Amino acid sequence: MALMSFSNQYPSLFDRFFESGLFDWSNRNYSNTNTTLPSVNIKESNENFEVEVAAPGFTRKDFTIELDNDQLTISSEKETSDETKEGQQFSLREFSYQSFCRTFTLPNTADSEKIGAKYENGILRIIIPKKEEARPKPAKQISIS
Repeated sequence: MALMSFSNQYPSLFDRFFESGLFDWSNRNYSNTNTTLPSVNIKESNENFEVEVAAPGFTRKDFTIELDNDQLTISSEKETSDETKEGQQFSLREFSYQSFCRTFTLPNTADSEKIGAKYENGILRIIIPKKEEARPKPAKQISIS
């Protein structure tokens, strides 16, 4: 009789929580207002989940990260304009306004009390540790008497 791995039969909890239509890219990465949404990578290890948001040209002050129950929301609003100096005129002035909002449902294995974030080289990284009881335990040797 062949033994099948549990992980081969069932997707991880992480997969089930994050596949609720949030990654439907049929709209080609555009929101309802036709603004570009940043691309996201989600990684899972034995110790944590990591969310990477590609957002070059931003600063860490441009982001807001909120956790409401099990909903993690990453948002940003950024407005830039070219200022003119006294005595200058312009024939064309373009304003730039960028905003986005992405919301993810965290699995119940996530330790929401220890979430951390870092912005570096155009990538916002959010580390979501797993609860201790959700981490895999090493194999235990049982002695034979």
